[in-house]
Amino acid sequence: MGRSPFTLAAAVTAALPGAEVTGARRLSADGDGRFDSAIATLTDGRELAIRVADDDETARELAAEALALRALTDGARAMLPFRAPAYIGETRLGEGRALVTELLPGFQIEAAMVPAGRGAAESMGASIAAVHGLPTSVVRGAGLATRSAEESRAELERLVDTAAATGRVPARLTVRWRDAVADDELWRFESTVILGGVQATSFLFDDHPERGPEVVGVVGWHGLSVGDPALDLSWLSAAPEAAEDVQRAYSDAIDRAPDAGLEVRARLLAELEFARWLVHGDAMHRPDIVDDAASLLEALAEGLRTDDLAIIDARGVGVDSALDALDRVPKDAVAEVDTSMHTDAYNPEELWADSAEREEGEATGTASSTEPTTTASGERVDDTDRRAGMLDIETEDLSGVASLFAGTNGPASAREDSHPRPPRSDDEYGDFDENDSDEAQRAARAALQRWKSSSSE
Repeated sequence: MGRSPFTLAAAVTAALPGAEVTGARRLSADGDGRFDSAIATLTDGRELAIRVADDDETARELAAEALALRALTDGARAMLPFRAPAYIGETRLGEGRALVTELLPGFQIEAAMVPAGRGAAESMGASIAAVHGLPTSVVRGAGLATRSAEESRAELERLVDTAAATGRVPARLTVRWRDAVADDELWRFESTVILGGVQATSFLFDDHPERGPEVVGVVGWHGLSVGDPALDLSWLSAAPEAAEDVQRAYSDAIDRAPDAGLEVRARLLAELEFARWLVHGDAMHRPDIVDDAASLLEALAEGLRTDDLAIIDARGVGVDSALDALDRVPKDAVAEVDTSMHTDAYNPEELWADSAEREEGEATGTASSTEPTTTASGERVDDTDRRAGMLDIETEDLSGVASLFAGTNGPASAREDSHPRPPRSDDEYGDFDENDSDEAQRAARAALQRWKSSSSE
């Protein structure tokens, strides 16, 4: 890892014969630190993103994304109210698999900063509905994964059993989860085309002068499949202000029978992310991860006001603080035991990376292991203080009703890669402006603040 931008740019000419690269700079988003990544500027002004995987897990993710983007035919893309990155090509860079895609413009908004009302929230809900409205033949024709409601249910049942077998899950949660899995009413849904777990960072926005921030692009297609639509609404507990409006916009836009169990399943999926993390740690023989997950599960169990998952707080007020830690739990940790949704690769390096940016709360005494964490790069980090502040469990009764997978950097954060620098005639390989990301973030925050201010007048 750690290749320079100009080295990565060489992959463009291999993946796109005849391409002439005039500039290269680093790509700081979309890789989550698990890829070497860069942006290449071509002579025709196009901007391309290059990501290189050096291990089997990330290589599988790039392969899945390549397959998904190729499955999005012109006809399928025409059905979407936003852009998806175009597939450019694949090659190998040394021993690593390289994927080259179109770079989309736009800024991102951190989940907690998504404002209520028209604008971002409504656009996000409508965008998710558009994906769910795609014909399943798009996925099936490409040979991508498909799961019926019963298969999704059976998969979660295996996960609950595997997690319970570790002896580290509070009995209250085990009973709660098993009751939910056994509730036939929750599993009477129609599988749809899904992204496989939308995050707030999946959406790229443009600032419309009248409508406010609206989705113009969606990234992160490696989980494209047919499955439970609740997966793509699972990030909403991270957006307490906007959750209701996103849900409403989704319901208004979706062209299918109402799914009465959608919100409950989303909450179930949220809680089970802790179980996935626990099972992953147990399978990898990592006591630090096991202790981490166990402490979070204990905090979750203590913060619940009812054991019945089917009871939803209709007020939708607040965010369960224990579940708030879920954006630090990497997804799909339990692929080794075949209980995962197979929607993303785990990135333990990121588990607590941004916890210092959260609002400070009182520690509950359930902080996780004090053992330092080992990152993907081999660096050991002592995260005790940052973790402790995340377990403020003044929880609402199933408030938020959806799981939390999102994780972004900074308030209304912007992708460095989604605000490409205009090409310069003197641009050379490896030349990039250190202030690009800061300027993009300021632009994103200004756009969001302008819209929130105008909406309150």
